[in-house]
Amino acid sequence: MLTEEKVIELLSPIQDPYLHKSMVDSGSIRQLKIKEGYVGLKIGLAHTGTPEQMQLQQQIVQVLKNAGVESVGLRFEKREDVQTESQPQQQASPQTLLSENSKTQFIAIASGKGGVGKSTVSVNLAVALARLGKKVGLIDADIYGFSVPDMMGITERPKVKGDRIFPVERFGVKVISMAFFVEDNAPVIWRGPMLGKMLMNFFSEVEWGDLDYVLLDLPPGTGDVALDVHKMIPKCKEVIVTTPHATAAFVAARAGTMAIKTNHEVLGIVENMAYFQSQSTGEKEYVFGKDGGKRLAEELNVPLLGQIPLGQPEINEDDFAPSVYEETHPIGEHYIRMAKTIIEKTK
Repeated sequence: MLTEEKVIELLSPIQDPYLHKSMVDSGSIRQLKIKEGYVGLKIGLAHTGTPEQMQLQQQIVQVLKNAGVESVGLRFEKREDVQTESQPQQQASPQTLLSENSKTQFIAIASGKGGVGKSTVSVNLAVALARLGKKVGLIDADIYGFSVPDMMGITERPKVKGDRIFPVERFGVKVISMAFFVEDNAPVIWRGPMLGKMLMNFFSEVEWGDLDYVLLDLPPGTGDVALDVHKMIPKCKEVIVTTPHATAAFVAARAGTMAIKTNHEVLGIVENMAYFQSQSTGEKEYVFGKDGGKRLAEELNVPLLGQIPLGQPEINEDDFAPSVYEETHPIGEHYIRMAKTIIEKTK
C-alpha cells in the first residue's frame, strides 16, 4: 500500500500550471486521503474549470495509476491565496462554435423529467445525422448525470494539445462530456456558476472543427444548465422527449414552454417507449399509456417527430456500444426518419 510520503514523492515532479513550480512546493495539494487501492486528492488552483486543469487531472491520474493505484478521486477548488496574471480572453476564430460567423446549428434535446430516455434519443439522433452525411458534435451537457460516453461505448479520453481540447469521435460523431474529466464515476459537486463555466469551455475551448450540427443532451427540467443554454445560444432549437405517460407529458410541457418563452424554436416532440411490439405476433402493447406525445405536440403546437418503441440494440461485444441502434434495426430506422425530418426543418 502506498504511503502519504510516497504519493507526495510521485506528485512532486508535476507542476502547478499557473504557478509554474511543483504542486507540492506551491501548496496546491490541499488534502490527501489514502485507502487500500484508492488515493483521494483535493487540489487548489488559481483558475478552475479550464483546459489546464483537465490536463493536470490526466497527469495526476496517469502517474498514480502507473504506481499501482486502482482508483483516483480528484476535487479541485479555486485558490484565493495566490495571484497570477489574468487568463487571456478566448479569441474568436472560425472554428469557435459561438463565434458570429459559425454556421453550426444547435439542437438541444430536453425533457421535463428524468427516466424518459433523453440521452438515448440524443445519442441515436446524433449518430443518425452522421449516417446521413452530416458533420455532427454531441455535448453531454447533463453535467451531474453524464452518460453519453458509456452509452456509445467510448473508452478513450480527449487529447489536450496546448490550450485546446480535442473531442473523442465515435460513429462519426464528435463527443465531449464531463465523464471524460472525472475519475471512476465520481460525483460532480458543483454549484450553478461552475456548471455554466464548464459548459462555456465545451463551446469555446474544444477543437470541434467544421460542424453542421451540435446536439446538446441537457439535464432534465428547467434548471441552471438549461438557462445557460438559452442565454449562450439564443438561436438554439429544441427537441422535447417524453413518454406516453400522462405525467411525463405534463412535466415535459414545462421544458417546451420554457423554450418558447425564450424564443427557442421547438422542432418537435419525440415520444420514447411509445409501445412494445411482439416479434412473434406483431401486436403492439402500450405499456406506459398511449398518445402522451401526441397530446403534448398539440398543446405546444409543434410536430410529433416520432414514436420510438421499447427495444434493445443488438449488442456486439467486439464493437461495444450498448445504446446505439444499427441503421437497419427497426428502431434505428425510426431515428433515420427523424434525422431526415430535422434536416429538412433546419435547411
